[in-house]
Amino acid sequence: MRIAMIGTGYVGLVSGACFADFGHQVTCIDKDVAKIAALQRGEIPIYEPGLNELVAGNMAAARLDFSTDLRDAVAQADAVFIAVGTPSRRGDGHADLSYVHAAAREIAENLKGFTVVITKSTVPVGTGDDVERIMRETNPAADVVVASNPEFLREGAAIRDFKHPDRIVVGTDDERGRKVIAEIYRPLYLNQAPVMYTGRRTAEMIKYAANAFLATKITFINEIADLAERTGADVQDVARGIGLDNRIGGKFLHAGPGFGGSCFPKDTRALVKTAQDHDVPLRIVEAVLAVNDNRKRAMARKVAAALGGQLRGKTIGVLGLTFKPNTDDMREAPSIPLITALQDLGAHVQAYDPVGMAQARLELPAITYCDNPYSCAAKADALVIVTEWEQFRALDLARLKAEMTRPVIVDLRNIYRPDEMAEHGFIYDSVGRPSS
Repeated sequence: MRIAMIGTGYVGLVSGACFADFGHQVTCIDKDVAKIAALQRGEIPIYEPGLNELVAGNMAAARLDFSTDLRDAVAQADAVFIAVGTPSRRGDGHADLSYVHAAAREIAENLKGFTVVITKSTVPVGTGDDVERIMRETNPAADVVVASNPEFLREGAAIRDFKHPDRIVVGTDDERGRKVIAEIYRPLYLNQAPVMYTGRRTAEMIKYAANAFLATKITFINEIADLAERTGADVQDVARGIGLDNRIGGKFLHAGPGFGGSCFPKDTRALVKTAQDHDVPLRIVEAVLAVNDNRKRAMARKVAAALGGQLRGKTIGVLGLTFKPNTDDMREAPSIPLITALQDLGAHVQAYDPVGMAQARLELPAITYCDNPYSCAAKADALVIVTEWEQFRALDLARLKAEMTRPVIVDLRNIYRPDEMAEHGFIYDSVGRPSS
């Protein structure tokens, strides 16, 4: 089938490349001329394992191309996906739908024949109705079905998630639309990926509810971690003990410095705003947002406590800047408020991240960037592990200690064992476990 993907951000680029790998003919479209030129040269603007090879292979096979010209791609398409950004709207936390609405108008102007327009961007409930209204006002003669098909991709594992999904949610009551989308995803039949057909508004709600629930699990275990520290319990054993209950499950029960990234903070805020618009309080989700925001800066106080409460004039090394491993995404990363708070307390911060430092420099220009974990530890009074990159899981601890001014490690991801750190002579503090 011929597919036009509007937007070459994280969702659009990964989805477009994977659809092309299924054998479809895909054109990814973006208004950013420089970005499209770079993609045409094979330069990928985001870090995602395996994406470079996937894009290159499908470009070579002439199944995937990139363009700034929406007109021809939409006119020839059987399906058009809207995968533009929906950032938090400045000032009020609602999802900014201006890019979605603009895409809907431009798509409608260029439709030829029967076409299914599918919203893959994360959007509030009712957005599909707005998209359909805009398209019919723009082009009353268009033969179009508007559907919802939310994405459930984890950064760092997006290609696997796309090709081996837990579920595919399709929001449309139109039988013609269902048949087109079923044909698009037909290559996943052998993987036995469950396809769930719902109403359009239900599909939109599923995406927001899923992200809010996962954010709630993270925040819950973080609060239990705080209690575990005060009572002498071990939050990792607590998480395992409750996660073995199949009604709860073990995923997203890893205590840490709080959630970040492009989805959870923005989507939970947008869900709260949607609920307020409908006079339905979501007290749990509101509390999740408040607790998470406070937690990120509170981690600086944890670092200060490990150094006797005083950070002024101290040098703090920070390992990991991106919000999670295997991505260069700095959006809402816990490292940003943590480092800002460390600086407010008078510390000098030096940092290292395997792939995220170019993006980090845009957010955190006033820190020292290092070449590797050991130069990050050099002359540091404390070393803070913020992102659980695999490269940090087996560091040469003797070398690390020799580089530091004081052997203090604050492990916000619990990637080391307290007994191991004690054997190497470190003062070691982690999250939700007894400190040394």
